[in-house]
Amino acid sequence: MFDVSFGELLLVFIIGLIVLGPARLPTAVKTVVGWINALRRLSASVQLELNKELKLQELQDSLKQAEQSGINNISPEIQASIDELKRIIQSLQNEYNQTVQKVNSVVNSPITDLTDNKDDIESDLKQQNENNQTEVNNLVDKDAGKHQS
Repeated sequence: MFDVSFGELLLVFIIGLIVLGPARLPTAVKTVVGWINALRRLSASVQLELNKELKLQELQDSLKQAEQSGINNISPEIQASIDELKRIIQSLQNEYNQTVQKVNSVVNSPITDLTDNKDDIESDLKQQNENNQTEVNNLVDKDAGKHQS
Protein backbone atom coordinates (compact mmCIF):
# COMPACT_ATOMS: atom_id res chain seq x y z
CA MET A 1 0.00 0.00 0.00
CA PHE A 2 2.68 2.48 1.04
CA ASP A 3 6.16 2.21 -0.34
CA VAL A 4 8.13 2.57 2.89
CA SER A 5 11.69 1.31 3.13
CA PHE A 6 13.32 -0.08 6.27
CA GLY A 7 15.38 3.07 6.75
CA GLU A 8 12.32 5.32 6.69
CA LEU A 9 10.55 3.03 9.12
CA LEU A 10 13.56 3.12 11.47
CA LEU A 11 13.63 6.92 11.27
CA VAL A 12 9.91 7.15 12.20
CA PHE A 13 10.53 4.76 15.11
CA ILE A 14 13.43 6.84 16.46
CA ILE A 15 11.45 10.09 16.19
CA GLY A 16 8.51 8.43 17.97
CA LEU A 17 10.84 7.19 20.70
CA ILE A 18 12.20 10.68 21.23
CA VAL A 19 8.80 12.44 21.13
CA LEU A 20 6.71 9.91 23.07
CA GLY A 21 9.30 8.28 25.23
CA PRO A 22 9.76 4.57 25.91
CA ALA A 23 6.71 4.32 28.19
CA ARG A 24 4.09 5.55 25.71
CA LEU A 25 5.65 4.29 22.48
CA PRO A 26 4.19 0.70 22.63
CA THR A 27 0.68 2.06 23.23
CA ALA A 28 1.09 4.52 20.34
CA VAL A 29 2.34 1.76 18.03
CA LYS A 30 -0.64 -0.46 18.94
CA THR A 31 -3.00 2.44 18.26
CA VAL A 32 -1.42 3.20 14.88
CA VAL A 33 -1.47 -0.49 13.91
CA GLY A 34 -5.16 -0.62 14.88
CA TRP A 35 -5.89 2.40 12.67
CA ILE A 36 -4.01 0.84 9.77
CA ASN A 37 -5.92 -2.43 10.14
CA ALA A 38 -9.22 -0.54 10.31
CA LEU A 39 -8.32 1.36 7.13
CA ARG A 40 -7.41 -1.91 5.40
CA ARG A 41 -10.72 -3.49 6.38
CA LEU A 42 -12.59 -0.39 5.24
CA SER A 43 -10.82 -0.32 1.88
CA ALA A 44 -11.45 -4.07 1.40
CA SER A 45 -15.16 -3.69 2.13
CA VAL A 46 -15.45 -0.68 -0.20
CA GLN A 47 -13.65 -2.62 -2.92
CA LEU A 48 -15.97 -5.60 -2.40
CA GLU A 49 -19.06 -3.40 -2.60
CA LEU A 50 -17.79 -1.76 -5.78
CA ASN A 51 -17.17 -5.18 -7.35
CA LYS A 52 -20.70 -6.28 -6.43
CA GLU A 53 -22.19 -3.13 -7.93
CA LEU A 54 -20.17 -3.57 -11.12
CA LYS A 55 -21.28 -7.19 -11.49
CA LEU A 56 -24.88 -6.19 -10.88
CA GLN A 57 -24.63 -3.45 -13.49
CA GLU A 58 -23.12 -5.92 -15.97
CA LEU A 59 -25.96 -8.36 -15.35
CA GLN A 60 -28.55 -5.64 -15.82
CA ASP A 61 -26.88 -4.56 -19.07
CA SER A 62 -26.79 -8.16 -20.28
CA LEU A 63 -30.45 -8.58 -19.43
CA LYS A 64 -31.40 -5.42 -21.29
CA GLN A 65 -29.35 -6.53 -24.26
CA ALA A 66 -31.03 -9.94 -24.23
CA GLU A 67 -34.47 -8.32 -24.06
CA GLN A 68 -33.62 -6.02 -26.95
CA SER A 69 -32.26 -8.83 -29.11
CA GLY A 70 -35.44 -10.79 -28.47
CA ILE A 71 -36.37 -14.08 -26.92
CA ASN A 72 -36.22 -15.84 -30.31
CA ASN A 73 -32.43 -15.75 -30.30
CA ILE A 74 -32.15 -18.02 -27.23
CA SER A 75 -29.77 -20.94 -27.56
CA PRO A 76 -31.34 -24.41 -27.90
CA GLU A 77 -29.97 -25.50 -24.51
CA ILE A 78 -31.64 -22.58 -22.73
CA GLN A 79 -34.87 -23.13 -24.68
CA ALA A 80 -34.83 -26.81 -23.67
CA SER A 81 -34.34 -25.78 -20.04
CA ILE A 82 -37.24 -23.34 -20.27
CA ASP A 83 -39.46 -26.03 -21.81
CA GLU A 84 -38.48 -28.51 -19.09
CA LEU A 85 -39.32 -25.94 -16.40
CA LYS A 86 -42.70 -25.33 -18.03
CA ARG A 87 -43.41 -29.09 -18.02
CA ILE A 88 -42.42 -29.34 -14.37
CA ILE A 89 -44.66 -26.39 -13.49
CA GLN A 90 -47.58 -28.00 -15.36
CA SER A 91 -46.97 -31.32 -13.61
CA LEU A 92 -46.91 -29.63 -10.20
CA GLN A 93 -50.09 -27.73 -11.04
CA ASN A 94 -51.82 -31.00 -12.01
CA GLU A 95 -50.68 -32.70 -8.80
CA TYR A 96 -51.93 -29.72 -6.82
CA ASN A 97 -55.33 -29.83 -8.51
CA GLN A 98 -55.65 -33.58 -7.88
CA THR A 99 -54.75 -33.11 -4.23
CA VAL A 100 -57.32 -30.34 -3.88
CA GLN A 101 -59.98 -32.60 -5.43
CA LYS A 102 -59.09 -35.45 -3.06
CA VAL A 103 -59.23 -33.15 -0.05
CA ASN A 104 -62.59 -31.75 -1.17
CA SER A 105 -63.99 -35.24 -1.67
CA VAL A 106 -62.80 -36.33 1.77
CA VAL A 107 -64.15 -33.19 3.41
CA ASN A 108 -67.50 -33.35 1.64
CA SER A 109 -68.14 -37.10 1.95
CA PRO A 110 -68.73 -37.19 5.73
CA ILE A 111 -71.19 -34.34 5.38
CA THR A 112 -73.28 -36.23 2.80
CA ASP A 113 -73.01 -39.41 4.87
CA LEU A 114 -74.29 -37.55 7.91
CA THR A 115 -77.24 -36.05 6.05
CA ASP A 116 -78.10 -39.48 4.62
CA ASN A 117 -77.78 -41.05 8.06
CA LYS A 118 -79.91 -38.30 9.62
CA ASP A 119 -83.06 -39.61 7.95
CA ASP A 120 -82.26 -43.19 8.99
CA ILE A 121 -81.58 -42.10 12.57
CA GLU A 122 -84.82 -40.11 12.72
CA SER A 123 -86.88 -43.04 11.49
CA ASP A 124 -85.14 -45.38 13.98
CA LEU A 125 -85.83 -42.93 16.81
CA LYS A 126 -89.52 -42.66 15.80
CA GLN A 127 -89.79 -46.44 15.72
CA GLN A 128 -88.17 -46.73 19.14
CA ASN A 129 -90.44 -44.01 20.48
CA GLU A 130 -93.51 -45.86 19.18
CA ASN A 131 -92.27 -49.14 20.68
CA ASN A 132 -91.62 -47.44 24.02
CA GLN A 133 -95.05 -45.82 23.93
CA THR A 134 -96.65 -49.20 23.22
CA GLU A 135 -94.78 -50.78 26.14
CA VAL A 136 -95.80 -47.94 28.46
CA ASN A 137 -99.43 -48.36 27.39
CA ASN A 138 -99.24 -52.11 27.96
CA LEU A 139 -97.73 -51.59 31.43
CA VAL A 140 -100.39 -49.00 32.27
CA ASP A 141 -103.14 -51.38 31.10
CA LYS A 142 -101.69 -54.27 33.16
CA ASP A 143 -101.35 -52.07 36.20
CA ALA A 144 -104.91 -50.82 35.77
CA GLY A 145 -106.15 -54.42 35.46
CA LYS A 146 -104.42 -55.43 38.69
CA HIS A 147 -105.96 -52.58 40.63
CA GLN A 148 -109.44 -53.37 39.34
CA SER A 149 -109.37 -56.94 40.51
